[in-house]
Amino acid sequence: MNRSRNVALAALFGAVIFISKVVLPSPFDKVLVVVQALFLGLGAIMLAPLGATLVALIGGLLTAGWRAPMAPYTVSFAVIYGLLVDGFCRALRVRASDREIARNRLMAAVTVSTALVGLASYYTTTFVFQLIPRNPMIEVGVLLAGTVSGLVGGYLAALVWQKSIRHFLASSSA
Repeated sequence: MNRSRNVALAALFGAVIFISKVVLPSPFDKVLVVVQALFLGLGAIMLAPLGATLVALIGGLLTAGWRAPMAPYTVSFAVIYGLLVDGFCRALRVRASDREIARNRLMAAVTVSTALVGLASYYTTTFVFQLIPRNPMIEVGVLLAGTVSGLVGGYLAALVWQKSIRHFLASSSA
């Protein structure tokens, strides 16, 4: 795809992430990250090498505008999330070819990235800046739900790719 189509697709994915974050109140938007994981996974495989990072940056900037007091954290963790997804997808060699991906590797990349960002953001807001009080029950719940959301998002990204997008891209280039 050419550069303008990549940016347009990243903007679309980022806007969908923003909408999913605005619809859910905090802290549910941080636990139910299925939509974010899905579109970062798709961004990583469709817009390589830094597609997930671009998608995350756009989604983070839009969300930061909505939640201005937390803007630096929102954008920072969004970009870190995108970089992790891109990095793990590359390290795990998720793209087997132009039309094929390794589903389990994509799921692993998105799940591990989600868990790492969840832990880092929770640690930062709870221990470093003490924005929220520590609660072990919530910590376990957030870690488990966030990790499962990342796993489901990675699975959905692989499913969407394998069932429709790879065929669409093949027919549009012909």
